[in-house]
Amino acid sequence: MIGFDFSPLLQMLAMAVLLGGLPLAWAWRRGRGAPHRERLRLLTVLAMTLTFELILFGAFTRLTDSGLGCPDWPGCYGHASPLGAHGDIQQAQTAMPTGPVTHGKAWVEMLHRYFASAVGFLILTTAVLHTRWRRETGMPSPAWSWLSLAWVLVQGLFGALTVTMKLFPAIVTLHLLLALGLLMLLGWQAQRLGNRVLLLGPGLRRGIVLVLLVVLLQVALGGWVSTNYAVLACDEFPTCQGGWWPAMDFARGFTLWRELGLHHDGSVLPFEALVAIHWTHRLFALAATAAVLLLAWRLHGVGQGLWARRLVLILLWQLLSGLSNVVLDWPLLAALAHTGGAAALLLCLTLLRARTQPLTPHA
Repeated sequence: MIGFDFSPLLQMLAMAVLLGGLPLAWAWRRGRGAPHRERLRLLTVLAMTLTFELILFGAFTRLTDSGLGCPDWPGCYGHASPLGAHGDIQQAQTAMPTGPVTHGKAWVEMLHRYFASAVGFLILTTAVLHTRWRRETGMPSPAWSWLSLAWVLVQGLFGALTVTMKLFPAIVTLHLLLALGLLMLLGWQAQRLGNRVLLLGPGLRRGIVLVLLVVLLQVALGGWVSTNYAVLACDEFPTCQGGWWPAMDFARGFTLWRELGLHHDGSVLPFEALVAIHWTHRLFALAATAAVLLLAWRLHGVGQGLWARRLVLILLWQLLSGLSNVVLDWPLLAALAHTGGAAALLLCLTLLRARTQPLTPHA
């Protein structure tokens, strides 16, 4: 059974309420007696934290080749869990013991879906409560909360397309970028619901946005490397394939709308295309590194050494994890660390920008 099968949808929704209700109950108890704005901030921070963890688990799903562990959506062979699909999974695993469908991969894929649905339920609850409390003094508009919910729904759609379109690289990359976008959106809201501000000049505030865009582009290039399995196209450092400018096919490497491992005409993607994908990500890392270091230097110069150190430490984490992916033959732990570092860097920049306020009312 391949494609969409909505027969287990009600059971999946019940699972979302059950799993999402657990962290919600914890946050509700922890925030008891606090002002509604503070309780809303706590729920948003919780959703942001779980989204970060979901990004890591999504990377684990992709890196363990578990993305097609259940080849239909939203359930698994028409069931809400791999337990009900045991016979179908066993048949597929017997036919292809090392294929995309195994019992282990099915559980990893379904746990990823359960986790995502729980995050969606938590964001829905936050939006409803935000709307209910919107008339209180100082409460920001609930529009951002509802935007987060709409974002989650779009993210879910791309998650479904990831499965039904057989790991189409463009879809998988967009799925990752949307997840990172949700993390940044929740981070922005959480920071805005707080009461701490950071006064910076207009040039530095614009600089944060510019660096954020540069890093986002670099993360997109990294996602394209990962979803095309081009990490080991250059298995040495700092050169690639024995030189500084190896043979590369940029046209085929950056043809966006094509199947995994194939050109749009159905021909096999040449190795030179994978080299072009990898080398572009590595070269642009130089620009991204320079941008982050320059921003950190500027922040340190205006007395914001803590934020500067945060950026430098995360950047160092990214450089070391990225390098270890190449020289250690793409170990799972290093790959997960690199994804987590990318998410942390984007989140740090987002929190920094959300906290800043102009030095003067007209800045």
